[in-house]
Amino acid sequence: MLDVGLTGGIAAGKSAVAARLVELGAVLVDADAIARRVVEPGTPGLRRIVEAFGDGVLDDAGRLDRPRLGQLVFADTEARERLNGIVHPLVRAEAARIREEAAAGESADQPVILVQDIPLLVETGQHDSFDVVITVQAPHAERIRRMVADRGMAAEDAAARMAAQATDAERAAVSDVVLENAGTTAELLAAVDELWTSRLLPAAARTMVETPTERP
Repeated sequence: MLDVGLTGGIAAGKSAVAARLVELGAVLVDADAIARRVVEPGTPGLRRIVEAFGDGVLDDAGRLDRPRLGQLVFADTEARERLNGIVHPLVRAEAARIREEAAAGESADQPVILVQDIPLLVETGQHDSFDVVITVQAPHAERIRRMVADRGMAAEDAAARMAAQATDAERAAVSDVVLENAGTTAELLAAVDELWTSRLLPAAARTMVETPTERP
């Protein structure tokens, strides 16, 4: 199995890359989707968040009010770290379960390429856990435009979200591949196709005959 870590700043285009990799045959572990599941009503995750931040982070239906919680943590480093300390271990445990399930279906003629989509991969120090780390980047002004136009965010809030994450330089420093999403969607997907054919498939095939210590 080839373990691939996929990351990128908010609105950089990471979701489009993840979707294309799935179309090409990858198994996807979506950290954001898992993070939503582990804080559903009745879960230990949601209970711990309420204990840490109070009932004010719940909506009228008893579900997590994400915009309200976001306002609390994105402007407060200590609060953000407290939230990450609750959610990230739960996400990692579920990701490990999915990985084990994928590994069980692997065969010599069909190696698995497991892509873990982790927005905060660099911030949480997980980059050493993967055979290949891919970062998707886009110009800051374009990312703010997307958040304002596509997500209805205020420009100031969009900039604050970006500032709360790792910088492009920090992500690039621990990445094996940087995909620049400064052009069209078609150009980005073409770059993903090339990466799949020229690098990921050969690397996955090598994992079937190499020991972990022999991997690049």
